Amino acid sequence: MPPTLASLVQHSALKLTVRAGEDRLDTPVRWAHVSELADPVPYMEGGELLLTTALTLDAEDPETMRRYVRRLLGAGVVGLGFAVGVNYEAIPQALLDAARDESLPLLEVPRRTPFLAISKAVSAAIAADQYRAVTAGFEAQRELTRAALAEGPDAVVARLAAHVDGWAALYDTSGSVIAVSPEWAARRAARLTADVERLRERPAPASAVVGGTDDRVELQSLGSGRRMRGALAVGTGAPLGTAERYAVHSAIALLTLTTERSRSLQAAEQRLGAAVLRMLLAGQPDHARAVAGDLYGGLLDAPFRLLIAEATAAETPSGESPMSVLAESLETAAARAGESVLAVPESEGRLVVLAGDGGAVVTACEGYASREAEEAGIVVGLSAPTGPIAAAAAYKQAEQALSVARRRGRALVEHEELAAGSVLPLLADDAVRAFADGLLRALYEHDATGRGDLVASLRAWLSRHGQWDAAAADLGVHRHTLRYRMRRVEEILGRSLDDPDVRMELWLALKATGDGSAGE
Repeated sequence: MPPTLASLVQHSALKLTVRAGEDRLDTPVRWAHVSELADPVPYMEGGELLLTTALTLDAEDPETMRRYVRRLLGAGVVGLGFAVGVNYEAIPQALLDAARDESLPLLEVPRRTPFLAISKAVSAAIAADQYRAVTAGFEAQRELTRAALAEGPDAVVARLAAHVDGWAALYDTSGSVIAVSPEWAARRAARLTADVERLRERPAPASAVVGGTDDRVELQSLGSGRRMRGALAVGTGAPLGTAERYAVHSAIALLTLTTERSRSLQAAEQRLGAAVLRMLLAGQPDHARAVAGDLYGGLLDAPFRLLIAEATAAETPSGESPMSVLAESLETAAARAGESVLAVPESEGRLVVLAGDGGAVVTACEGYASREAEEAGIVVGLSAPTGPIAAAAAYKQAEQALSVARRRGRALVEHEELAAGSVLPLLADDAVRAFADGLLRALYEHDATGRGDLVASLRAWLSRHGQWDAAAADLGVHRHTLRYRMRRVEEILGRSLDDPDVRMELWLALKATGDGSAGE
């Protein structure tokens, strides 16, 4: 503990006597300062024991002493040491009354005790306190390091909570609690998720203090780069002391190293995952299982989905890589649910992911896409459920769904959605429209001369599947007239309407240009 007025009074060599403010002697003393100025306040920082002989003070004037004492208290001075036997043989009654009225600790300093001795005593006590704090901090660092090496992050959090006489919690990048000590603090730690998320929005390293005086919590980001890799919360009933601060800083360093080591392991797993994916796409599921082992083996034993995500922006609004944000979100979901996930970055800002069908990862991807992916600059294509033997087909399905998502301006498209829906929305592509315009241009130009209505006749005939009477009735013309018009269509286009491929192309062209009935 730092020196207090009480410890100075108890110092046998100083012979100090308490004359006022007896109930405030436990106040810490930051320094001892000598001043004979009538107004020393401009030179005070707070926490000082002021020493004076009242050389320039009218210490016998009650009003002067009241103003003097109040200004000292307002400046944060914790006590006044008055030397007797120099200018005054005893402490003047006016000063005694003012100190007692304002509860300012007033210490009588005997003539044989020089102010220098008091300053040295305060300085020695502060140095001893700092030495104890540093020693305790180094001991905490050694203990936390042993815990990190032998038991991991959970043990670091537990030891830290004991050192600060409070509680501590470790969070992942999403704000989820992954370790907490003691157990009773789990509910309190869980309530800080929003604060951790706000901390994540700031460049690392970042810190914040939340809560009140009785429930003070310090949040510290973890990570060696711009991006936060986790967070540490330390809850105490008061601001941290020097020794506790050493322990917290040691824990931050150790947990950051653990995080960075985990990233190295993740990189190795990623390389292994890339090899597994290549084998699956090459039609070698048995080799893929052998290479995956226990790491991804369970994922390959059940139906999985294959998704391909593509970045449409260089970075998110917060300056992060869209692919890394998505990958981290999916890996966090997998960790929470105890699932395996295989995520492999590809060139050109793409990410390929294998995840269990119906699991937390697929759900997290769908939720991410619906809430944030458009803003984050990501589009996603999702395959149908499949197994290792059909991985290559699933990859093509995901690419097809991704292509549709990109054209439609959607964040996520599932291949099953394409198979169950209509082909007509796919005709919105610019290339399809260009083809349709080129195919039908001659018919439009013919109709523009007023020599017939070939486009409408073609549409009616195709919609009635080549039934002359029904199509003629729809147009309100004789069926011979319709037959003549269809011969003109064949002559102008140079194609036979007896060819089913030609009829299909013409119908799709009419749909693409908006001349096909929406209800047909």
